[in-house]
Amino acid sequence: MERITSLQNSRIKNVIKLGAKAHERKEQGIFIIEGARELSLALSGNYTLDTVFICSELFEKTDYPEVLSVIPQDILYEVSEAVFQKMAYREGSDGLLVLAKPKSHTLVDLKLKKNPFVIVLEAVEKPGNLGAILRTADAAQADAVIVCDPLTDIYNPNVIRSSVGCLFTVPVAVCTNAEALDYLQKQSIQSFAAELTAAQWYQDTDFTVPSAIILGTEADGLTDFWLKNAGRRIKIPMRGVIDSLNVSVSTAILTFEAMRQRGF
Repeated sequence: MERITSLQNSRIKNVIKLGAKAHERKEQGIFIIEGARELSLALSGNYTLDTVFICSELFEKTDYPEVLSVIPQDILYEVSEAVFQKMAYREGSDGLLVLAKPKSHTLVDLKLKKNPFVIVLEAVEKPGNLGAILRTADAAQADAVIVCDPLTDIYNPNVIRSSVGCLFTVPVAVCTNAEALDYLQKQSIQSFAAELTAAQWYQDTDFTVPSAIILGTEADGLTDFWLKNAGRRIKIPMRGVIDSLNVSVSTAILTFEAMRQRGF
């Protein structure tokens, strides 16, 4: 196993570029996974690995040592702690950083149950929010998360970090608003747009039918496209001074109300 100790090594410089720039990830067809738990979830999701960097001093503390046994030796590189800390994007890492190849995320790739529940996000821009929503989707076993006209790369390292690897466990599609609407209509899925001035309370909404909740950004909410085309508008009670919740919190409230109604 080759050991890398120089911060000037070309492989290390490339990892830093991949972590910082979405266009580099897209052009190279590579993204970053940090952490043994996240890697184990990616492997369960049949992701293809390109390169694996391990810092032995840090990896000794991992709770997932078994993941190392399935990594091909020819793609494994040992790095010094100083080099690893330069590449790492989170604190308290367990010393494993992986370059992997992304998957296709089209609507055609989705395989829904007979009575699906889908989360649709419009123009999500904060990686942390997208990651938190993926955690909610995993916990509730939502059929899919559809990301429309995204302003963030779904393979942003902070999406993977904040989702705790749930990007690899939840079916995700990326498309335009129009494509998502057409898909929902063809699948006979009722769409519910979350909107502050809606007349209907979320708890009075029937989510036992094939359902999709549609959420926009915290700053601007949903665009007119969804407000005009969604089947219904629903709202969450707001009794304080601030008239909006974090989008990931709103998603969790609506999602688990749907799960409650469905007896999950």
